[in-house]
Amino acid sequence: MIDFDKLIERFVEREIERREIGRYYPSEIGKCLRQLFFSYKYPKEVEPDLLKIFELGNMLHEFIVKVLKSEKNEEVEVVNEELPVEVNLGEFVISGRIDSLIVIKELGEKVILEVKSCSNVNKIEKPYTEHLMQVQIYMHLLGFKRAILLYIDKRNLKTRAFYVDYDEEWAKMIMERFYILHEHLKKDVPPPPEGKMLGFSYMCERCAYKDVCSKEKYNSDEQ
Repeated sequence: MIDFDKLIERFVEREIERREIGRYYPSEIGKCLRQLFFSYKYPKEVEPDLLKIFELGNMLHEFIVKVLKSEKNEEVEVVNEELPVEVNLGEFVISGRIDSLIVIKELGEKVILEVKSCSNVNKIEKPYTEHLMQVQIYMHLLGFKRAILLYIDKRNLKTRAFYVDYDEEWAKMIMERFYILHEHLKKDVPPPPEGKMLGFSYMCERCAYKDVCSKEKYNSDEQ
């Protein structure tokens, strides 16, 4: 018998990613900075099950683009898809990719669209903070005033959309996180464990660096 699970695992398999200090990603800046620090210092293989989830997310994004481009749906025009973003700030580079730029014809407005897959869209009452931070950075860097976070259920393709307005003050605070991460990486000093300090225990539960995190000391007065 052919092991189709194994075939899929081979297909999505990736080599261990060696990260470059000085290149950072909007999709990650909402994570615990200590976790990000360790991902640069001690890169690990991504678990096969997580790679499958990533692949499914890509497939759902491609489906949404087809839906938006369909002649059956005239309310929206897709201007760009998988738009690369790379901004050199001198000390480091912020690099990412916007899922889509769309025009809402009724409003005549161009907005950023980010598609996120989920296991149950009915449980999503508000956008995840890390996703909000991601689109705030994109709006800040590219000069957009509005974005849409679209959650799509992997089970039944039901969706929930949230409009996100640009918040300059919050965007600047998020940008500061890139500088904090960069300084800690240059000094080779782990940042404080945000998940534990802020009470976001879910960050710790699914963190691949729980063991090394507990062993590394940190200065609780550091930010």
